[in-house]
Amino acid sequence: MVAIAALAAVPAVARQTILHVQRSSPGDLEVGGELAGVPPGTTRYIRYENLLQMPQELSTVSDDSNFHGKTEIVGVALETLVRLLGATPNDALIVAICYDQYRTNYSRDYLATHHPVLVLRMNGQLRDHWPLSPSGGPLGPYLISHPSFTPSFKVLSHEDEPQIPYGITRIEFRREATVFGAIRPPGNWLAGSSVEQGFVIARQDCFRCHNMGAEGGQLAGRSWLQLARRAEEDGPLFRKIIRNPASVTPGAKMPAHGDYDDATLNALTDYFKTFSGLGRKP
Repeated sequence: MVAIAALAAVPAVARQTILHVQRSSPGDLEVGGELAGVPPGTTRYIRYENLLQMPQELSTVSDDSNFHGKTEIVGVALETLVRLLGATPNDALIVAICYDQYRTNYSRDYLATHHPVLVLRMNGQLRDHWPLSPSGGPLGPYLISHPSFTPSFKVLSHEDEPQIPYGITRIEFRREATVFGAIRPPGNWLAGSSVEQGFVIARQDCFRCHNMGAEGGQLAGRSWLQLARRAEEDGPLFRKIIRNPASVTPGAKMPAHGDYDDATLNALTDYFKTFSGLGRKP
């Protein structure tokens, strides 16, 4: 990855010139959460041309499934966005929210290990000239990619996955303890236990499409507590859905996890069962 412009501290007054109160076009990037210089929970908008003026990174990507072959990308590193815009840059989790309510969470460890980039140009083209996504919809208004991706951990048969959402409309600067705390398993569980292993897997994978209240994605339309009830009431069916959802619901959009072995499926089942009693009426 090559830096096109050196990262420099941005004075508060300059920061405020790019954080607009009103949306100017559908392509503005909506930002919120904990932004520097504004009250928590405030929403602001950054114009595409403002993002193009930020420090840029250039790289050639060959392992991103959203692209057709080797692709040159130019964009702003998420680490740069945290430093420039986050109210708590040393304690920030980035949440990327897409037009279909898919969400991706970028922890501090993920940012430091994989250096994801908010893509602004692709093969020299501005976003109006980008190709379609693998699903046939637009890749924009924004997407995230990596200079390259090498898995950094493995839990049972789940390997660290690249977080490469497209159709991003909003980015939030949040606290990791708050977002991941929403799906931390109730009770005290030892590190390395089946429940803790299931938690690590679920927060990287399941949390992108399934929500716990206001946290997590809503693409699937099925909440964390609904998953918990399924795990509690019919564990074999729950595991079958994870491994091959189309075998239970023909045409299911959920990706299959045929590489998950029984221990991995059991860990996810054990983890979700810890939530099974929550939210039930007496």
